[in-house]
Amino acid sequence: MAIPAKETPSTMSAQRWAEGMVVSQRHWTDTLLSLQVMAEVAEFEAGQFTRLSLDIGGEVITRPYSFVNAPGERPLEFYYGIVPGGPLSPALARLAAGDRILVATAPAGFLVLSEVPDADTLWLLATGTGIGPFLSMLGTETPWRRFRRVVLVHAARLARELAYRDKLAALASRHGERLRVVHMLSREPAADVLTGRIPQAIADGRLERAAGLALDAAGAQVLLCGNPGMVTETTAVLRARGMQKHRRRQPGQISAESYW
Repeated sequence: MAIPAKETPSTMSAQRWAEGMVVSQRHWTDTLLSLQVMAEVAEFEAGQFTRLSLDIGGEVITRPYSFVNAPGERPLEFYYGIVPGGPLSPALARLAAGDRILVATAPAGFLVLSEVPDADTLWLLATGTGIGPFLSMLGTETPWRRFRRVVLVHAARLARELAYRDKLAALASRHGERLRVVHMLSREPAADVLTGRIPQAIADGRLERAAGLALDAAGAQVLLCGNPGMVTETTAVLRARGMQKHRRRQPGQISAESYW
């Protein structure tokens, strides 16, 4: 997702904002954090995002961040990475419990299950912080009502970047064989983790073997969220298997959102 780094008075006034209070920050690594905020926002659908805003040096800086928490859960939670020299993320990382932050009250975004056709298996493929909206989805009853099985793939560079493993373990304990979780690392090997990148692991069959399920047009819906390169390359690999991008007027099997 990309929006202007600096909001103008006209764009700020077009949105409604709530003053939020920081509850906590969890530091997964030096550059990956989860921010928890109490704020009054409108009802949202799992997979959507809102905007966070701070006044930095007299300029109001705004960026979109997906909800990690399921709708109805509080506090609001946002998983993000620090962008060196970025206009907002370094300032977010300095926030502590009790600090104030503006939160846009109206959610946005179409990477939501209400836009996805039914299928036997729902595949959620994420890199880095792209796992956030999928965690929100998995915290609802929707995927378990509509799909027989769910496969979550989380890819990162290094093992310490595989955040939320505690939450995923709890979900796996709750849903048993209906949830298959596959972790991938591109820059180091680790036990019980695939090595490489998502597109290659699909192309050579390793991802399906790890999940124990087929990834095909007949039985799957695929949601992609993360690095634009992953999204583009994975879409190409899936197209080679006969899958198409999903559109309301032309149903397919691939839905995607890029994070950068």
